[in-house]
This record gives sequence, C-alpha cells and structure tokens, in this order.
Amino acid sequence: MSWKISSKVEAILERGAEGESIERDQALYLLAIPLHTREVYALMETANRLSRQQFGEKGENHFHIGVNVAPCPINCLFCSLTLKAGIFKESIDFSEEQILSWARHAQEHGADALNLMTTGNFSFQRLLEIGRMLKKAVNVPLVANTRDITHDEGEALLDAGFAGAYHAIRLGEGSDTPLKREKRIQTVQVIKKVGLLWMNCVEPVGPEHSHEEIVDLMFLARHYKATYSGIMRRINFPGSPMTRYGMISELEMARMVAVSRLVMGTVPQAHCTHEPHTASLLAGANLFFPEVGASPRDGEADTEKGRGHSVQRCHAMQKEMEWKPELPSNCFE
Repeated sequence: MSWKISSKVEAILERGAEGESIERDQALYLLAIPLHTREVYALMETANRLSRQQFGEKGENHFHIGVNVAPCPINCLFCSLTLKAGIFKESIDFSEEQILSWARHAQEHGADALNLMTTGNFSFQRLLEIGRMLKKAVNVPLVANTRDITHDEGEALLDAGFAGAYHAIRLGEGSDTPLKREKRIQTVQVIKKVGLLWMNCVEPVGPEHSHEEIVDLMFLARHYKATYSGIMRRINFPGSPMTRYGMISELEMARMVAVSRLVMGTVPQAHCTHEPHTASLLAGANLFFPEVGASPRDGEADTEKGRGHSVQRCHAMQKEMEWKPELPSNCFE
C-alpha cells in the first residue's frame, strides 16, 4: 500500500499552502476526489495550516440576532420564514429590550460581532434604528444581514454604526429564489463602494448543486474580496420543499470549506462554516455563528430554543480544536 498522495493533488496543495489562490479547474478537481482518501485529508490539513498561519489561531464568533419573524413574501424555497412554508403565521418583531439583552449577553461572553438579520419585508428604517440603539449600548461591531440595498441605503447603514454587511449570492438564485443574481452582485458592489466590509458565504449548499455552481461562488467571493467566506449547508426544516434532495454531510462540508479556503488565499480575515461543527475547524474554518432570534433553518421563532448554538458552546468547540476565541478579532482591524 502506498502512503503517498497523487502528484497532481500534491502540486495543487503546494500552491494553495503558499496562499496563492488555486485555479478553477484545480478547485473542481479537489471537489471530485472521493471523500475517504488521503488526498482529501491532505487537502483539509493544508487549508487548516493556512488559516492558522494567517489568522493567528483566532477563533471568531459573530453573534446572529434574527430581529424579526414573519411569513416573508419573497418565498425562497430553502427558508423556514416564508409565507409558503406556513410555519410562522404571524409577524413577530422582537422588542428593543430583548435585542439589547441578547447583544449585552453576546458582548459579555466575548462575541466578535453582532449580525442583525431581517426578513426581506422588514422595515429598513427600523433596522437603522436598532443599529443606532446598539451602537450606543454595546462595544461590538455591527453587521447588517438584510435585503438588497441602494447606494443611499448603504451609506445609511454606515451612518447608523454598521461596520459591515453580510450578503450572499445564493446557490439557486433566480430559481430557488425570485431574486436576480445581477441585483445581488450590485448590492455587493454597493457594500464595497460605501466602505462597509462585505461578509459572505457559499450557501445554502445541497446535494443537488453542481461543483461548477459551488466553485463559481467561491471565486466570486475572491473576486470581490470578501472579508470572510466559507460554506453553509442547507438545513431542511420540517416540510421544506428541498427535503427530497437530502442534505450534504458535515464531512462533505468540511471538504468544501477546505477548497474554498485555498481559493480565497490571502484575501480573507476569517473563514466560516455553518452550522457550527468541529470537522470544518480542521479544514480551514475559524468562524462560527452563535444564534438567537429568527433563523431560516429553524421552526422555532427563537432559534436559541431550537437549532441555535450559544457563544459559550461555540467557544468550547473551538477550544477543543485548539482555536483561541479569546484573541482579538481579525475582521474589524
């Protein structure tokens, strides 16, 4: 039995280990290798080593607050918060007191950012008000996770105290969603132009997505220089129309995290995976999202009572993999 990896994979990993982005055909090749092989574990080790060298062993945690629950009329097929899903019949806007309590808890337990998520029909002005309130009350960077925005709205987010905006061009954009890929990319350009940090993830990955689609979004993240990117798998909520496709495993997600990490090279300040799990912490990921409030992956109005992980739990998982969540964030230097 040979203990060596193939020369082709070795050459790709040597390039990736230097922080020089691998090529598109190389990324596709790595995604096609059978999972339980030395090549895949060598890939994961290479991505892990690159992240530890570049990020200084920092374990990042960006605390997700879903500020409202609503039967959203945009009706993205993978989202539990939609009108068609029928899970949530009434709208719930979490109170300022509740949002502030979550934010203070996140700060107390060492979260590196607050990621404020809204449904597509939530008042943009209300999001700005919440941002201004939190900016005065806590000393944690704010990240907006909302609908497509105009240039003026981007500047308004900046003026309200937001440091960044999470915005993804989703897999299945235009088919699993009614939104246009071009419009989503325009919003990324707005985010960058006004001076907000652009946060991103390749999502929501399912078995039905081709390697070509997935790699395309990895390179889009590199092209527009995302502050962080990574991989989020689709979670099928009860009754989801996507259930027929199944879900990818955490091991497959870890392999994708590793390929994405080599694609991103020296561009990012962190690399994410969602939902939190340990496998990807050995494959180049160092960023988790603890969650409270609404989540598009949950049937609970407050995901803290459902699928959501606490900051403490995320820290514990990172420490078990010898990442250091107590170090300062790399994303907001």
